[in-house]
Amino acid sequence: MLPLQSDYRDVCKVLLCLTHSRSLPKGLQLHAHVIKLGFEALPLVCHHLINFYSKTNLPHSSHQLFDSFPHKSATTWSSVISSFAQNDLPHLALRFFRRMLCHGLLPDDHTLPSAAKSCAALSSLPTAHSLHALALKTANHFDVFVGSSLVDMYAKCGEINLARKMFDEMPHKNVVSWSGLIYGYSQLGLDDEALNLFKCALEQDYDIRVNDFTLSSVLRVCSASTLFELGKQVHGLCFKTSFYSSCFVASSLISLYSKCGVVEGGYKVFEEVKVRNLGMWNAMLIACAQHAHTGKTFKLFEEMGCVGVKPNFITFLCLLYACSHAGLVERGEYYFGLMKEHGIQPGSQHYATMVDLLGRAGKLEEAVRVIEEMPMVPTESVWGALLTGCRIHGNTELASFVADRVFEMGSVSSGIHVLLSNAYAAAGRWEEAARARKMLRDQGIKKETGLSWVEEGNRVHTFAAGDRSHGQTKEIYEKLEELGEEMAKAGYVADTSFVLKEVDGDEKSQTIRYHSERLAIAFGLITFPQERPIRVMKNLRVCGDCHTAIKFISKCTGKVIIVRDNNRFHRFEEGKCTCGDYW
Repeated sequence: MLPLQSDYRDVCKVLLCLTHSRSLPKGLQLHAHVIKLGFEALPLVCHHLINFYSKTNLPHSSHQLFDSFPHKSATTWSSVISSFAQNDLPHLALRFFRRMLCHGLLPDDHTLPSAAKSCAALSSLPTAHSLHALALKTANHFDVFVGSSLVDMYAKCGEINLARKMFDEMPHKNVVSWSGLIYGYSQLGLDDEALNLFKCALEQDYDIRVNDFTLSSVLRVCSASTLFELGKQVHGLCFKTSFYSSCFVASSLISLYSKCGVVEGGYKVFEEVKVRNLGMWNAMLIACAQHAHTGKTFKLFEEMGCVGVKPNFITFLCLLYACSHAGLVERGEYYFGLMKEHGIQPGSQHYATMVDLLGRAGKLEEAVRVIEEMPMVPTESVWGALLTGCRIHGNTELASFVADRVFEMGSVSSGIHVLLSNAYAAAGRWEEAARARKMLRDQGIKKETGLSWVEEGNRVHTFAAGDRSHGQTKEIYEKLEELGEEMAKAGYVADTSFVLKEVDGDEKSQTIRYHSERLAIAFGLITFPQERPIRVMKNLRVCGDCHTAIKFISKCTGKVIIVRDNNRFHRFEEGKCTCGDYW
């Protein structure tokens, strides 16, 4: 510890070191030493103390210190505003920013970025406009730090055009401005714009233009679009830039490998990163659940507890999802009850997953009781989960009851109408099915087109049912005919009950034979080498007959086929699927 005769500048140097090392016990001792020396009233010492408490996640201690300080300079105000902004207290940050202005102090290149960060956290567009105007009035808008924070602020407020305009007007750009805009594009689903901007950043100088936040945003784009080959290149860049050990990057990499059907790659990333945050654990949990690695999901949850990581609402959503897709009702009820022991109140998503779990298991009455006991109004997702159970188990009476409740909600998505129509059609009640689809048309809502796609090289090949627009259509359909003969010899018989239209048997057989996923698989068979798995992505649920057919295809061809539908992953190998025919 410093001697009593210490100069205040020595105290500031030591405080700075302790701030960098996040050493709270030694920092508290030094604070006591500062009080003994009478240095606490010095502006520079106060600034360093506020910053120390901020970096050690004690913003309210920063607040107390600020209030006790008699002579508040611009630096002191800047320190406390930054403390609130950095510790996820945006309301307090903006309140103190306004107080600073009321005291006649103008914002600078330190306070404006903190205020912009807080505004972005609240997605408050009126405040964003006010901050931008203030930056213009004080001639701070050309400062690279202020300009970058404004780009990030507009992007996170969803005003991507304003963010782009601000970005283009900046004479100098830094990693925050590039990252903020790339993130904004990725959040709005503007994947091409995000990737093009990322390419521009790399052409400038990736050492300066790229950080872990940038890479994480780009990896999320690759995950959402299932661009596996590009994602692997970005993974290589993560190593090159030494960001591969960042928890943000690692979480995005796990999600990339999982969503592209290569969960083994996600496991490898998880094992390589030794310091893991909750986001990483949750990313690995959902990957395991989606790929039917149910036992691994539960084991990871136990490991979390052993290393002292506290679960959050997403963690329990992953666990309930795993139980739902494995039919583990008692286990799901256990985890649902365990949430409250961890101080987490179940939200509508947790209730929807519980209803899905009970509905799939045929416990429809129990599912209805769960809905009746919900402390909030049931959402569309909750009713949709119950409708799925009705369709699986042919309970059209309950489906009609659900339909009445759904239509009381007013405007609902096309998916609910389709679920209802399918529930009726599966039970052979064609008039009611047609009525549900007519309601969809009358409201001007279009049913989502079923698509399947497969990545080959730098191209994504997309197919719809009965599609004949592909350049290799002739070879694809010839392959399907050839497969049909082999599958028939192996014992495959088409189950036309999954054609939810009132047509004759021959037409049903023709309809089901050319579903989009089969076209995508046939393309993979004529294009990919034998040792390469075929990975097919699909935006809707795979039908029961296609699921059976793909098992036969994997058996007849010896190929590993991975299909991701809108619910989960199916890995077909040697005539079996990892879902165990429960999905």
